[in-house]
Amino acid sequence: MTILVFGRNGQVASELRRRRADVRALGRAEADLMQPGAAERAIREAAPDLVINAAAHTAVDRAEEDADRARRLNGDAPGEMARAAAAAGVPLVHISTDYVFDGTGTRPWRPGDPTGPLGVYGRSKLAGEEAVAAAGGRFAVVRTSWVFSSHGQNFVKTMLRLGRERREMAVVADQIGGPTSAGAIADAVLRVGQALRDGGGASGIYHFAGAPDTSWAGFAREIFARAGLEVTVNDIATADYPTPARRPLNSRLDCGDLAREFGIDRPDWRADLAEVLRELEDVA
Repeated sequence: MTILVFGRNGQVASELRRRRADVRALGRAEADLMQPGAAERAIREAAPDLVINAAAHTAVDRAEEDADRARRLNGDAPGEMARAAAAAGVPLVHISTDYVFDGTGTRPWRPGDPTGPLGVYGRSKLAGEEAVAAAGGRFAVVRTSWVFSSHGQNFVKTMLRLGRERREMAVVADQIGGPTSAGAIADAVLRVGQALRDGGGASGIYHFAGAPDTSWAGFAREIFARAGLEVTVNDIATADYPTPARRPLNSRLDCGDLAREFGIDRPDWRADLAEVLRELEDVA
């Protein structure tokens, strides 16, 4: 089996490469997704059994100033992948985000709920979802949230760095969501992709996020406690920490459809955090 992955060094792509020897991961050098046709050529030449898109423009604030690049990488390129995969008769698993919602309310968002992205990043990711669904092939869009790992830049690594420098920190407490390890996401999308390839599971949009839901401040406290760092976390509101791009306050995701269709339950992010901290300690 050949699994073609778009993205090579990002958090999820790195975990996919760790898990399967049959993963062929393409970075910019192998497939520059800013170039129209690059994704289609890569799929045609690789003739894979499964395509996973783990590539994206994920710099939420920078996307506000570079909407064309965000739209190309997050919207147009996934559509090209989906059409090429459909033409080749192979399934595509596309990773998306909670930012397609406006973050209102407190109820966990269901896959079929109305979308309403607050900024360029969310709108570009929604465009990608729509293009994937419209291509006509077998597909799964897997929306996730608050990704962390031992790779690249993420909240866990930022908190560890700051926690070694400071004894007190202000962290946003009114944004609520499910931290999700890149390793858990990799496991989930591989399982979904395998099921789609084998004719099991329905095409559609699914949610996958770690449990239990928490705030960024709660996440930070858990990071510091498990890392043995004595840092006082002071809760602040989103309004007290302005950023170029608006963040959704409610990022809770209802993951029931994924559990019913593929038997994949929400992972405990605290256990995954412990594993990530062990990995970071090993490489320190």
